[in-house]
Amino acid sequence: METKTEATTTFLTRPYLPPLEEFLPYLAQIWESRRLTNGGPFHQQFEEALREYLGVPHVCLFANGTLALITALQALRITGEVITTPYTFAATTHALLWNGIKPVFVDIRRDTCNLDEEQVEAAISPRTTAILPVHCYGNPCAGERLQQIADTYGIKLIYDAAHAFGVTLDGRSLLALGDLSVLSFHATKVFNTFEGGAIVCHDAKLKQRIDYLKNFGFADEVTVVAPGINGKMNEFQAALGLLQIRYVHHAIAARLAIDRRYRAAIADIPGVRCLPQVVGVTPNGGYFPVLIGADYPLSRDQLYDVFRRNHIHVRRYFYPLISDLPMYRGIASATHANLPVATRMAAQVLCLPTYPDLEASIVDRVIDILACGQ
Repeated sequence: METKTEATTTFLTRPYLPPLEEFLPYLAQIWESRRLTNGGPFHQQFEEALREYLGVPHVCLFANGTLALITALQALRITGEVITTPYTFAATTHALLWNGIKPVFVDIRRDTCNLDEEQVEAAISPRTTAILPVHCYGNPCAGERLQQIADTYGIKLIYDAAHAFGVTLDGRSLLALGDLSVLSFHATKVFNTFEGGAIVCHDAKLKQRIDYLKNFGFADEVTVVAPGINGKMNEFQAALGLLQIRYVHHAIAARLAIDRRYRAAIADIPGVRCLPQVVGVTPNGGYFPVLIGADYPLSRDQLYDVFRRNHIHVRRYFYPLISDLPMYRGIASATHANLPVATRMAAQVLCLPTYPDLEASIVDRVIDILACGQ
């Protein structure tokens, strides 16, 4: 019997790691200093390097993106209800529940899979305190319109930008949008620090509050200003981040080359389509989703099984919808009737393998399977 092994399996993604010999001097410095966490020198250096690389005013580093999102909601004192998307990873909405906030789901757009900005206003109630959109697959949300709505109703705008590292629209970072943006540096992301995350904010006073909150709420040795959490990034993660910044352009360029290869081939495959590229966007190639239509010879799930039999991991990102999970499906806004586009997209999408060192032969194999359905 054939045994499925890591050596014969192609995964959806694989973390980019710099040369090990270049990381060893950082480890030697950590061993010598015995500074492992609590805002050590690499933490401080990485925060500044990241701020410069991304072109943003302030960065607050975190142990992971979920803790960053939970803290972002705390920092802006969000309560009541928050309008968000059902088409995302579970952490987006789980962060609301951790803060005792009720999610209100709004449908998505077909072209970007982002929150449909023209449906947001109708979902606002007296209990609404914020909008939490996601730059899905790195596609930019309709920032101008969402900001207009937030300003009109006096509510906050917090972006889950986990997919949007380095993405710009008309030369401007997506992280400049809204009140706060939250990044993830998980191993599956374009830019990784093993685990990790960050909040991008626009003024020093808010950064100070966030830094207190991620350190149990301590302002100094004897003063606790809020019920904070232990969200600090350690020195190992920060050191890796410093090194990763040197290579991120290479990693993104390699991903975009794969993106172009997929797009060129899929244009000739009936029943399979890509999401359109957004004019003015400099993407990061983090994900490559395709939609499997009714005119394709197999259903999406049948095709998923074909890939798995060929030891190629594809993912149904995002299926099931967050609104279908047990802890959310009782919410009035979670019904499929309220979310027709998201429901349809979740039934059609497959994300194909993409990562910087993905072999061209594997890309060709993925394309061949799509083309013949077997």
